[in-house]
Amino acid sequence: MPPRLAELRALLHRANSAYYVDAAPFMSDGEYDRLLAELVALEAEHGCDDPNSPTQRLGDAATGFAKVAHAVPMLSIENTYTLETFNAWHARCVAALGTEPMLVCEPKVDGLAISLRYEDGALVQAATRGDGEHGDEVTGNARAVRAIPTKLRGSFPSLLEVRGEIFMPNESFERINAERQRANEVLFVNARNATSGTLKSLDPKLVASRGLSFVAHGRGACEGDPSRGHWEFLANLRAWGVPTNDDASRCASADDARECIESFKNRRSGLPYGVDGMVVRVDAFAQQAELGAASRAPRWIIAFKYPAERRETQLLRVDWQVGKGGTLTPRATMKPVFVGGTTVSHATLHNIDEIRRKDLRIGDVVLVEKAGEVIPQVVESLHERRDGSEQTIDPPTVCPSCASAVEQDGPKLYCVNAACPAQFRERLKWFVGRDQMDIDGLGDKIIDQLVEAGLVNHFADVFALDPARLAALEKSESSGQGKVRKDGSLAEVARIGAKTAERIVRSADAARGRGLQRLLASLGVRHLGEAASKTLARAFPNLDAVLGANVATLEALPDFGSITAESLVRDFSAPTLRDEIERLRAAGVDLSSQSHRPEGASAAGPLAGKVVVLTGELPGWDRRSLTAAVEALGAKVSGSVSKKTDLVIAGAAAGSKLTKARELGVIVWEGDEALRELAALGAAVKA
Repeated sequence: MPPRLAELRALLHRANSAYYVDAAPFMSDGEYDRLLAELVALEAEHGCDDPNSPTQRLGDAATGFAKVAHAVPMLSIENTYTLETFNAWHARCVAALGTEPMLVCEPKVDGLAISLRYEDGALVQAATRGDGEHGDEVTGNARAVRAIPTKLRGSFPSLLEVRGEIFMPNESFERINAERQRANEVLFVNARNATSGTLKSLDPKLVASRGLSFVAHGRGACEGDPSRGHWEFLANLRAWGVPTNDDASRCASADDARECIESFKNRRSGLPYGVDGMVVRVDAFAQQAELGAASRAPRWIIAFKYPAERRETQLLRVDWQVGKGGTLTPRATMKPVFVGGTTVSHATLHNIDEIRRKDLRIGDVVLVEKAGEVIPQVVESLHERRDGSEQTIDPPTVCPSCASAVEQDGPKLYCVNAACPAQFRERLKWFVGRDQMDIDGLGDKIIDQLVEAGLVNHFADVFALDPARLAALEKSESSGQGKVRKDGSLAEVARIGAKTAERIVRSADAARGRGLQRLLASLGVRHLGEAASKTLARAFPNLDAVLGANVATLEALPDFGSITAESLVRDFSAPTLRDEIERLRAAGVDLSSQSHRPEGASAAGPLAGKVVVLTGELPGWDRRSLTAAVEALGAKVSGSVSKKTDLVIAGAAAGSKLTKARELGVIVWEGDEALRELAALGAAVKA
């Protein structure tokens, strides 16, 4: 390796640490860019490839995100909105420990939780929080965030998982929205949503252009960490080149922590990034371990959430949006107002009963806040400010999209036309979703394009998409930066390339074989979610049998009441749904159940009637397919290990569930043994 090449790599790594960790930059952005360009040229000339080189922050576009298991679960944090509740939490800690612990307070940055795994000082994996047990691997995108070090400095642990927050600074958010407005693109609602959308991009170059940042606030798995507590861990992180929050503080008592919470409340609005609370935790790791965790959250940490900021504005109009089940939801348009760090002009009003309860009228001066600092909502109308010109908000009598009749069920309004265009668009987005038919590549923007182009008018049309026509859609429909829909709203245009088109078609072909349970859950029928679909797939051999069931038959099923049974029989008999099903049948979609169990029959083998817990990753299996296979063998799959657990099936990166199973003496099938046992029971690889 040429000396200059090694020198440039080391220099640019130091420049990143100086800027993001030490807050003492020693070179300008222009000089950094010039040296980076020189390094790119040298690496190309000498064929020197290093995944942790500063040049690799802009890698090739990904084709999708793999699911990875967290070695240590990323648990939730208990929230509190009052000092009284905080005091009660602290009192519980003192009672359990028998002494008053040292505490650490850190601002709760409003971003996207991430876990960074370093092995021998090199970044090898970045994963989103996901469901706490599994997340999406976004390593390529994480490398594109300059604040995230790709190599640690100094004397670091051999294995270190850094937990933290990727966020978008206010300046970056405002710049991006200004650019999108000039290009007639849909604006991001807030910096947190913009961060999430950016990190889900398949192009690291886009991620790099968005100006994301990162701050660390915890640890996962580690080997060789000398830290005895969180405060010391934060200091060590900075020594290793990982940025932490400068506003963190160590408190010797609850009084000190309360003072920290109160003093920070007035400073947070002036920060260059969004903050929605203050996280307070017991400092010493030994005391954290002693306090332990409940089912979803550790007992040694709590997040104090500040009351939402409120601002006055005027309610200008109310539009009714049609959802996938035909639900009409009122959406308020208001004079733009800056609240909670962003400019707000729209908010959901939930339903007509909520409008009447708050006595909202067009023209009212209203108070707006952000629920959880994220979702805008109208809190109340200032009735005393009325001048008599305000107009009552009446519910629509016909659907705003198709002009069909509207029915009311409790506080909700429904369009009765299952063929309603607006309703179909939302139902289609549901149909192709990951937890339904799971057709990869069909995001919201691409679906909007397909519907607008007339390529998809029924669910079955998804299975007839032609990759060449999909790729051509980029040229015919994506010539501009934005597109106006038929209803007048602005649609953001997605870019469909040849590879994406081929991936969509392959995924749609695979989705034909998902089976009855997934298909039922995908249809968007009221009262037919994942649990009800699973029950029906166990009770009936195919979709025809489900459609032929009467109310009494459905009422006899577990957890099916008369309202659900009557609603399903009515919806299943609708001509529009029957037509969709026949089209799906003609498209070759599997309508049979993969988990049907005739009445009185039981699965053979050691899983019949067993309570089974799955943890980690098994080669050849994804979690959904493994769950279905185990349930087909008669087992009940549980999410947690207890004394009632009969068996734990563990793969790579199994976490605390495996540890607890061993402590309780539960039978464990692990790794290759699990694969052998599953194969012996007739479970075929599905992934």
